[in-house]
Amino acid sequence: MPATPLPGDLGSRIYDTVCNDCWQEWLKEQTAIINHFALNVLDPKAKQLLTEKTREFLFGEEP
Repeated sequence: MPATPLPGDLGSRIYDTVCNDCWQEWLKEQTAIINHFALNVLDPKAKQLLTEKTREFLFGEEP
């Protein structure tokens, strides 16, 4: 990846440990989640859900 994909510690962790192909797979999954739940990405609760799903998808962490 040319730069950290997200701000903060999570973005740094992703940049340091996740390959670009895996990140691209996550972006596809993220789009599916946003569409399935009709999320408003400006809503703090939607952002929290996406952060949890990001950690779960990329690192196997449970929310």
